[in-house]
Amino acid sequence: MTETPPPIARLSEEGLQALLQRCIRNTLILGGMSALILLIASGWRNAAMMATGASISAASILEWQRLTRLINARMRQQKAPRGAVLVIGFFLLRLIFFAAAIYGSLKCFQGSPIALVCGLSLAVATLMWEAIRMLRD
Repeated sequence: MTETPPPIARLSEEGLQALLQRCIRNTLILGGMSALILLIASGWRNAAMMATGASISAASILEWQRLTRLINARMRQQKAPRGAVLVIGFFLLRLIFFAAAIYGSLKCFQGSPIALVCGLSLAVATLMWEAIRMLRD
């Protein structure tokens, strides 16, 4: 018996980029809907916390998308797109920016930290959803 490799093993670079783009879109949509529901249910502070977390989640997926492009180019021994130093430098700079955004939202909005954590976890949820969809196909 010959076993076919799982769909995730056959994923091309273009397929991975499309998957990550869908995750960004889904994260922003879920974050916006959740923030709207929280705005109606419990006020603007919690909605702002959710929106902050969802924005950071979507930006994190975008950063991982850039890093995967860099890693794939290095594995094929091609020239890295836009230079590896810039990609890694911006990655570290954005981590500092994300930490400042989390700290600022906790101090300024004074909403529920649970809403922020839920927004931050949207990236993981949408990536898991896409992985499950891929494995089902």
